[in-house]
Amino acid sequence: MKPSGLLGGLIGLVGFSVIAGVLVTAMVTPALAVTSVAAKSTIGVFENLPDYITIGGQAQRNQIYALRGGQPVQIATVYSQNRQDVDWNNVSQFLKDAAVAGEDRRYYDHGGVDLQSLLRAATGYVTNTGTTGGSTIAMQLVKNIRIAQSQLIDDKTTRDKAYADAIQTTPARKLQEMKLAIGLEKRYSKNQILLAYLNINGFGGVTYGVQAASQRYFNGINAKDVTLPEAASLIATVQQPSALNLGDPKNFPANKARRDTILADMLSLKKITQKQYDEAVATPIESYVKLQPATNGCLNALDASAKFFCDYAVRRTLELPALGSTQQERDKNWATGGYQIYTSLDLDQQDVAQNQLNTVTPATESRFALGSSAVALEPGTGKIRVMGQNKEYNNTSQATAAQTSVNFSTDFAYGRSNGFQTGSTYKIFTLVDWLQNGHGLQEQVNGTPKQFPANSFKCNGSPTGDAYFPQNDSPGEGGSWSVLRATTSSVNVAFVEMAKKLDLCAIRNDAQAMGVHRADGKELEVLPSSTLGTNLISPMTMAGAIATIGANGTYCKPTAIDKIVGPDGKGLPGEPTECTSAISPQIAATVAYALKTVFASGTATAGNPRDGVELVGKTGTTDGSYQNWLIGTTTKMALAVWVGNIVGNPAKATAKNPGGEQSLRQISVGGVNGYSLKFMIFKTTMKSLNANPAYKGGAFPAPEASLLTGRSASVPNVVGQSPATARKLLESLQFNVADGPTEPSALPAGTVSRTTPTTGSSTSLGATITLYVSDGSLGTVPDVVTGHSNSFGGAKAMLSAAGWNNVSQDCQMVTNPSDVGKVVASNPPPGTQARPSDEIKLAIGQLKACH
Repeated sequence: MKPSGLLGGLIGLVGFSVIAGVLVTAMVTPALAVTSVAAKSTIGVFENLPDYITIGGQAQRNQIYALRGGQPVQIATVYSQNRQDVDWNNVSQFLKDAAVAGEDRRYYDHGGVDLQSLLRAATGYVTNTGTTGGSTIAMQLVKNIRIAQSQLIDDKTTRDKAYADAIQTTPARKLQEMKLAIGLEKRYSKNQILLAYLNINGFGGVTYGVQAASQRYFNGINAKDVTLPEAASLIATVQQPSALNLGDPKNFPANKARRDTILADMLSLKKITQKQYDEAVATPIESYVKLQPATNGCLNALDASAKFFCDYAVRRTLELPALGSTQQERDKNWATGGYQIYTSLDLDQQDVAQNQLNTVTPATESRFALGSSAVALEPGTGKIRVMGQNKEYNNTSQATAAQTSVNFSTDFAYGRSNGFQTGSTYKIFTLVDWLQNGHGLQEQVNGTPKQFPANSFKCNGSPTGDAYFPQNDSPGEGGSWSVLRATTSSVNVAFVEMAKKLDLCAIRNDAQAMGVHRADGKELEVLPSSTLGTNLISPMTMAGAIATIGANGTYCKPTAIDKIVGPDGKGLPGEPTECTSAISPQIAATVAYALKTVFASGTATAGNPRDGVELVGKTGTTDGSYQNWLIGTTTKMALAVWVGNIVGNPAKATAKNPGGEQSLRQISVGGVNGYSLKFMIFKTTMKSLNANPAYKGGAFPAPEASLLTGRSASVPNVVGQSPATARKLLESLQFNVADGPTEPSALPAGTVSRTTPTTGSSTSLGATITLYVSDGSLGTVPDVVTGHSNSFGGAKAMLSAAGWNNVSQDCQMVTNPSDVGKVVASNPPPGTQARPSDEIKLAIGQLKACH
């Protein structure tokens, strides 16, 4: 160093020391006036500093809990800083002594600033030869508090400046720390300051505080149980966390050197014996460092089956007012941490469902993108008890084909899934609207495939819809069906016929009342095809919808968060129970009556656990069988299972299958036809749920009698009308019309000769009336009998004149002599209908018996 530089350094050293001395004197003895030039020169350094700094709660872990055996168990830890504050009694004395010996050996003798260490540090700073900073434990605590406080600033520019100010290595920063450290010593005891120091220090990466560090580096050991060499190694880390932390074996030599120095200091301060020292320095670091597996985030959840639910629970938590009134405030509080989140997930049931999902729909299926999901929730509360899927959770860029971060069970906002077409499960909402409009389950609808012309449907009373030609799922489903049978067998065209008689917008409104919305955030489509389930919806939403039937018409929004405990230990509300009356109990009971047949004898029989618990629900299969569903509910538990294509394969795209998706009916998985996979998942999961007394459902209420038959009306007289006129009248009265065969009749050819049911019969609206049309081939037999005045010859002449030429005679015994030789009967009788070519046999009276 040049003489001038050395002189300047010495002047700086003297100046810094004088300032520090005056500062210490002034802070320790406030009554002493600070009037020196040196004191005055420090005024700028202290501008904008608070009078004191407080030991506040630092960023800590957030913990997520679920239920096992009915009791809360931790499933995940989520944090920005891996810290768990502990009290004085839960910190090993080795750690306390190592901190004092290694970082501030005169800790219990000074008031926050150690002038000897400060002078040494100042000399090193001005001569560029120093290796220590001279900061006391209180001064280091101030620095760490200021760093922590800087990270809570919302504005990035201000936050970055505050962080830079907190870590800068200048005399000005030291002076600021000195002032605030002296203030700490006035407000807190030595033990409080030392404990705060041990709880706030960084130990490498995102690990902060001695408790988290002990658990991280010593495989779960608590801070109160660390050994002497372990304690010294941890305290060694705080000097340079990035270079001395125990997370990388490359750091072990440097850590050991610093560890052994701290052990020597502990020996010189008589905090340990010579024997303890010798044993500790001889202990290899490798012998006690055993890294605990990563625990942060849902990716590292303790229960592998709950990772997707964990992700959902975190996203929901960040929306709750319990964490703050604004999103910015909630994000900040979550980052600060310390929350305990208690959820509704039942891990015992989750394990059963997840095992089935993994076994039946393996994540490793490589022929197509096979996905599956199961969501179970409680009718009447909305509490989610099961949320699983076949793909493993991985939210990193290293996810394999068997892994994903997309949560198939939820909406896009909670897991980036756009949902899936629901197929015939959506028919439930048409059935609800059908009954709400006074129709009944025994009313008849036509299931025969046909084209519905444009504007055949209504939305809010106005004609709507392009021409639509729906098909049934199986051959032989045409003809007339009762609504009950059409539900049992899931007849597509029958439900489109029902929708035609209703209002598509009203059906949508009923679905929305039962919690239905698109997973991608778009509005529900209102199209004729919507009746058959073309909207993209999540399994959780469909579970909530069918749960409405289980709760006798009450819809409850799905919830995952039961309660929250804040960083201060006080209870906070979780998700509120939000229930509304979606449909009347009478409608719900009648819908349940119809949907019970689906499991008893209809399309869902293969998914029925047949365990004595009443179960109602609906299957759903989209065009091509690309997506398959089964949703069902008891009075205590609702379950939705989806199995299908996550995405298509463009290489397999065709004109009929532009998405290149795999038909589940045309492939087997594990020796089982893809269409049947949903039944296996549903059956096992529901059986397990029903076996739990808390979830075992009871009997559904009886259906409303008037909704079984629905509205009825008398068949009007349309005999003699043209078929077109008759059809128009009958359809205006909400009857279905079928064309019967042409038949012999005396009515004019081409007119209606009769109907079945017959004129005047009482039948349900929607019943099919068959029209029979006259071919005009019959006439009315003339009356040549009345009065018994005609001889055979006279009668025959009269019949011939009327066009009836095939006349014969027979005899009939009479008692009145005046009837002898007269026509007393004819066959066919007078007034009946017959073809003119048919034989008419006339009976001639005689007094004796005929032979």
